[in-house]
Amino acid sequence: MFYDQATIHVRAGRGGDGANSFRREAMVPRGGPDGGNGGRGGDIVLVVSPHRNTLTHFQHKRRFEAEDGRNGQGQDMTGRSAKPVYIEVPPGTVVRDADTNLVLGDLTQRGQQLVAAKGGRGGRGNAMFATATNQAPQIAENGAPGERRTLKLELKLIADIGIVGMPNAGKSTLISVLTAAKPKIANYPFTTLRPNLGVAYVGDDRTVVLADIPGLIEGASEGVGLGHEFLRHIERTRVLIHLVDGLSDDPLRDLATINAELQAFGHGLGDKPQVVAMTKMDLPDARAAFELYVSEGKVIDARRLTQDDLLEQASITNHQTPFPILPISSASNENARELLNRAVQILDLLPPIEETDVPEPVLVMDSEDRRAFEVLREGGGYRIISPMLERKAEMTRWDLDDSIAMFQRTLEGSGIGPELSRMGIQPGDTVYIGDYEMEWGE
Repeated sequence: MFYDQATIHVRAGRGGDGANSFRREAMVPRGGPDGGNGGRGGDIVLVVSPHRNTLTHFQHKRRFEAEDGRNGQGQDMTGRSAKPVYIEVPPGTVVRDADTNLVLGDLTQRGQQLVAAKGGRGGRGNAMFATATNQAPQIAENGAPGERRTLKLELKLIADIGIVGMPNAGKSTLISVLTAAKPKIANYPFTTLRPNLGVAYVGDDRTVVLADIPGLIEGASEGVGLGHEFLRHIERTRVLIHLVDGLSDDPLRDLATINAELQAFGHGLGDKPQVVAMTKMDLPDARAAFELYVSEGKVIDARRLTQDDLLEQASITNHQTPFPILPISSASNENARELLNRAVQILDLLPPIEETDVPEPVLVMDSEDRRAFEVLREGGGYRIISPMLERKAEMTRWDLDDSIAMFQRTLEGSGIGPELSRMGIQPGDTVYIGDYEMEWGE
């Protein structure tokens, strides 16, 4: 099975705790605070690897966790930050947040990185809280939790030229002739259940990447069969080679059916230039069918086209019958290389894609407004839903009075108090924030 979709769970590392420590040395009777900060938790980073071309490696491993940062120590010693965890993905991977379905990144270039889950910052030690009026603060922070996400990965193959057509039209055979790819080939529909990539040489120092897209059927754009899974792989190709089976009952109807599905699916598939070829010319019945179509004026022998006509004739939106079709045979190599050359000529006529250096890592930012909150009644108490306050609660050292007082000031400044009063909260009522229960006071 070809794994072109995967769901993984990632957890970045928690930040290390800050230290609540005071300098204790001989001859230093009133040493000041010297608690160091905690180290940062490790990030989860997706990185594009040229050695990956499927998502199969996520079949057995779907959970990834980064290490936590180390705790700070006395003598102003900062804890060590954890290293990021790098997860390799193939070029063409689209990353979505499974909970919101928002696209977090579209990873196409070798070495491109996406910080999918950010490690928590280290908690501050008490040395950071010393002021002129509070020279011995009994306060420190726990490390912030790392981000957790469930990610949906979807692979869209990246190729210069895509080979499309009905099942059993000869796509796998053609790519095996033009490249070093060795797809499984047999004589029944839906032989290919996964796209095959191959690299073809078109000169001494030039190559193009071809993708054999599994056979499409009528209704593919509506999800019939594996239509959506296959059609999305065509999105990133620039030129299409469209094969029609010379032994089909109606090759021209097959051609029109696939073009209609490309148009219906959208995403620019119907606008892609294509070169059409009728296959299996080594078989007498297929050759006779092609010659009959030419003689009846239903098909133009594409060998008569000049290069100036090439791009205009390659647009299916401009196609009027008769269609220009190139007769080929992969078995005998008849016109197979000519077909590739024509596709490459069209590729060269298209505007170039701007390439950039390896991008800087992309950071997935939390889209929530951290100042926003919601108050719900829960079990006779009140639950505060606020990413900012839930994070602050986790970082608060509840065994230190100064830390509790700092959380109280944060709570007062958040504007939640008036909302709770409006809802009728009374002293002694329970307030829930994250995993913490608190008693509301005066």
